[in-house]
Amino acid sequence: MFSKVLIANRGEIALRVLRACKELGIKTVAVHSTADQDAMHVRLADESVCIGPPPSRDSYLNIHQIVAACEITGADAVHPGYGFLSENAKFADILDAHGITFIGPTADHIRLMGDKITAKKTAVSLGIPCVPGSDGEVFDVEQAVKVAEETGYPVLIKATSGGGGKGMKVAYNAEELPQALSTARSEALANFGNDAVYMEKYLGRPRHIEIQIMGDGEGNAVHLGERDCSLQRRHQKVWEEANSPSLNENQRMEIGEICAAAMRKLKYRGAGTVEFLYENGEFFFIEMNTRLQVEHTITEAITGIDLVNEQIRIASGGGLSMTQEDIRFHGHAIECRINAEDPVSFIPSPGTITHYHPPGGLGVRVDSGVYQGYKIPPFYDSLIGKLIVHGRTRVECMMRLRRALDEFVVDGINTTIPLFRDLLANPDIANGDYDIHWLEKFLAAKAKK
Repeated sequence: MFSKVLIANRGEIALRVLRACKELGIKTVAVHSTADQDAMHVRLADESVCIGPPPSRDSYLNIHQIVAACEITGADAVHPGYGFLSENAKFADILDAHGITFIGPTADHIRLMGDKITAKKTAVSLGIPCVPGSDGEVFDVEQAVKVAEETGYPVLIKATSGGGGKGMKVAYNAEELPQALSTARSEALANFGNDAVYMEKYLGRPRHIEIQIMGDGEGNAVHLGERDCSLQRRHQKVWEEANSPSLNENQRMEIGEICAAAMRKLKYRGAGTVEFLYENGEFFFIEMNTRLQVEHTITEAITGIDLVNEQIRIASGGGLSMTQEDIRFHGHAIECRINAEDPVSFIPSPGTITHYHPPGGLGVRVDSGVYQGYKIPPFYDSLIGKLIVHGRTRVECMMRLRRALDEFVVDGINTTIPLFRDLLANPDIANGDYDIHWLEKFLAAKAKK
């Protein structure tokens, strides 16, 4: 096992990793920008190192500074959390060259799944069902028209790099295709430094279903069920559930085993998530995230398995602590992402938290690094916490979530807590009848009132 782990991240995920390390008896090193010197994970870590000014490129994305912090403190491993450098193959390579373990997959697997065209080809070769579309990059309008005629309109044009909805455009007919292609390319270049795009059939009312997998890098892998992440705004997840209201046990185990079998063939190491669009009983691969997900918490709730602990164990050479037969699913869990944003306009709301009271009780978990008096900086993602609720049934879970939201107090800034109260009052949410477009339609209708 590692003696000291450097946590190359900030906020609630940095605190989450720190807690896992402490439970394993591992010393921790927090890195931080000057804007995060009072962050909770910095206060609780055994050591801390300032790695630069507030802009991410000068601190949390500064590989040189992070490697220097490892050498100064004697850290023998780095946990990247999610975001920032968590899917940066160059970072993994550099750590390896310095004799420092990257707690995650190999650099080769990060590269393989980081390019969406290569990832899709790999998925096909591994027996994972995929969305119909182009075989690779689409270079011009003529080629795009040919692909669209084969798959049928509407079509989705997507950047081969990156995510978060950037470099992603829909063309509903041939007239819209040239502009959609041009815009997607421009956005891809501006956001990822790469204007390469590809095309897929655009599905009308799909759900976003993802399968959590874990592999030991030696050909052993398991799946830990699915999460339904269909409630999204601008391709950003807002509310996640495990298990999905739309799947039955047979569907769950079938697609889970397909993903686990693929990871065994790949000899994948660590945590990963295989993401699908699901419509009319069919799964269509869209991408794989080679890291821990924000919403890993609800998988932990229904399985009782600490995914961060498992990541660390595997990276240290300890292998998987469970077989597929050991994994059991219990009850239902929901995660609400609490953002420092106006719940109507979604404008970021940095500032000082004047009062803070997180909810508690049976089946309630709050992952957050904030506290009363904490100043939320304006430089980073607006996620300030995650409310995770578990119940024996989906109905019990939602009743518990309603109670927890009523207890949650965050004063001094705007948050998205009121949005979740509105969602709980909606019959579609109560019935689990929603798709990836539902939330934006709901918000648009609400704005007109």
